[in-house]
Amino acid sequence: MKRSTGEHIFDAFNTLLLLVVMILCFYPMLYVFNSSISDPDQMLRSRSLMLWPEGFQLEAYKAVFQDTRIYTGYMNTLFYVVVGTAINLLMTSLAAYGLSRSDLLGRKTLMKLITFTMFFGGGMIPTFLLIQNLGMVDTRFALIIPGAISTFYFLIMKTNFEGIPISLIESAKLDGANDFLILFRIVLPLSKPILAVMMLYYAVDHWNDYVGPMLYLRSQELYPIQIIMRDILISSSTEAMGAGVDTGFAIGENIKYATIIISTLPIMLVYPFIQRYFVQGALIGAVKQ
Repeated sequence: MKRSTGEHIFDAFNTLLLLVVMILCFYPMLYVFNSSISDPDQMLRSRSLMLWPEGFQLEAYKAVFQDTRIYTGYMNTLFYVVVGTAINLLMTSLAAYGLSRSDLLGRKTLMKLITFTMFFGGGMIPTFLLIQNLGMVDTRFALIIPGAISTFYFLIMKTNFEGIPISLIESAKLDGANDFLILFRIVLPLSKPILAVMMLYYAVDHWNDYVGPMLYLRSQELYPIQIIMRDILISSSTEAMGAGVDTGFAIGENIKYATIIISTLPIMLVYPFIQRYFVQGALIGAVKQ
């Protein structure tokens, strides 16, 4: 079917708009990367948009990687991401499956209580006192257990589970399957897209977590990469300032941008492998509520 002139204009406008959005999203990443490998003195004197590096150096990356704490930080972060995300998916799936069944006693009341937590919370100090009384301060559990279920992610997964034909579940029950068998053998295998999305969301939350470790951890051997990067940035900037205000500022800027690249690159590399599930799963969870 031949397309009208208006449709061609509409497509051209959408293409232009998406191109602008792509540039706005991509340019900050390009600026940070170029700044991290630019020569400090040239970068300080330059007033360009940093579309390409001003000179070239890797001293900022060497300064960061020479700190042995960074390897400990990476291992801790991987532990929090892997173990924390696994617990998140397990607990969220169990809660979402139970509350997605219309025959659950008190389902509406439970949903109201859970939804209430999206809008009202105890706050930072009561949460800290609770974790302290539970004996989880300065332990790995403080970054994993309190956030085992996100209410928002739970609602998305619950909505997805409600879209699974009830006939499949009823047939499984007639064959003698219990709820755990139905969940792990029928519901979850049919929910791979939404599980991939939830895995990405939870993993990013754990990777970027900064406030939790800063509040609850005291031992450096438990610090994730975000806290280690902060300490490296502060110490490196302070030492560099001894060489002079301008030079110290420039070197500090290089290290700042290098830490951004080091802390964000790994999680960005994961996205392409689950991209095909991402849009599908997000749409499935957003169709109805």
